[in-house]
Amino acid sequence: MTPTRMLTGLALLLLVSVLFSSGQGAYGLGLTELWALAWGVGEDQEALQAAEMVFMNIRLPRLLLGVAAGAGLGMAGALMQGLFRNPLADPGLVGVSSGAALAAGITIVMGSLWFPELPRALGSWTLVLMAFLGGLGVTVLIYMLAQSEGGVRVGQMLLAGIAVNALAGAGLGLLQFLATDEQLRSLQFWLLGSLGGARWSAVLLVSGLVCVAMIWGVRLAQPLNAMALGEAQAVLLGVRTEWLKRAVVVITALAVGVVTATTGVIGFVGLVAPHMVRLMAGPDHRWVLPGSALLGASLVLLADAAARTVAAPAELPLGILTALVGVPFFLFLLRGKAGRIL
Repeated sequence: MTPTRMLTGLALLLLVSVLFSSGQGAYGLGLTELWALAWGVGEDQEALQAAEMVFMNIRLPRLLLGVAAGAGLGMAGALMQGLFRNPLADPGLVGVSSGAALAAGITIVMGSLWFPELPRALGSWTLVLMAFLGGLGVTVLIYMLAQSEGGVRVGQMLLAGIAVNALAGAGLGLLQFLATDEQLRSLQFWLLGSLGGARWSAVLLVSGLVCVAMIWGVRLAQPLNAMALGEAQAVLLGVRTEWLKRAVVVITALAVGVVTATTGVIGFVGLVAPHMVRLMAGPDHRWVLPGSALLGASLVLLADAAARTVAAPAELPLGILTALVGVPFFLFLLRGKAGRIL
């Protein structure tokens, strides 16, 4: 498949995913209702007003947040795999997800004791801010641990990420042990991921930062292509490898940090989406980066649509569905063509 056809197909898939997800949920909207909403015409004006209220205040912010979250996670996964030159690399390797989760756990379990004034000042944004700062803090720690006299070693960053992620997981386990039943329920709900808390302010924040990260990330396509030949070869080709490493880490921390802080932990999107794009169009990052963003957005939207309908009117955690769908599909890829890439 040519890269142009691949991107066109993924753009169409995203459009179909948006239309399909628009009608799913406890309050179902069929194509007729969506058409009436789009043009503002309908026989039953009262039903049309109710549908418009649901769509504009609940469904549309959720859709836009899902697109931004999936695009950010997909592109971050492609960047990390390009930097590490390893198809098993995941955005979580730089510690942003585990750091955000640990900070969220501290806020939920110990927040009333350690910083009781924050909720009064920030309200519902307290958890989002703390999770974002926690993700960035752990990312900076891993980057510092990977420093050496010759610069940042990618392999050392990988090992530091594994160790710090394990430490953050232990801290999170301790917090779960100390939590009350109510705190534990809140923490588990956040850790499993959801788009249910979508609101326009969060949509603007996530969309804005993810757009900045994507514009910056796409400009790194050519240096990442050179990096695929090896770090020494990339230097000979004129690539500033140390700057490239810092840029990839900052972009990943920015995109994944703001997404995780707002939606909770959504796994496997950043690992599966770049794999599927490479299978369709090859390893050129000029196509892998935008393709991973488009496919990641579609995967999150479709998973969220399933989360709202499988057990309606209840809602399944989004992180569970992405893992349930992503893991078998990833194993299927490993048994096929993708296994030769590894």
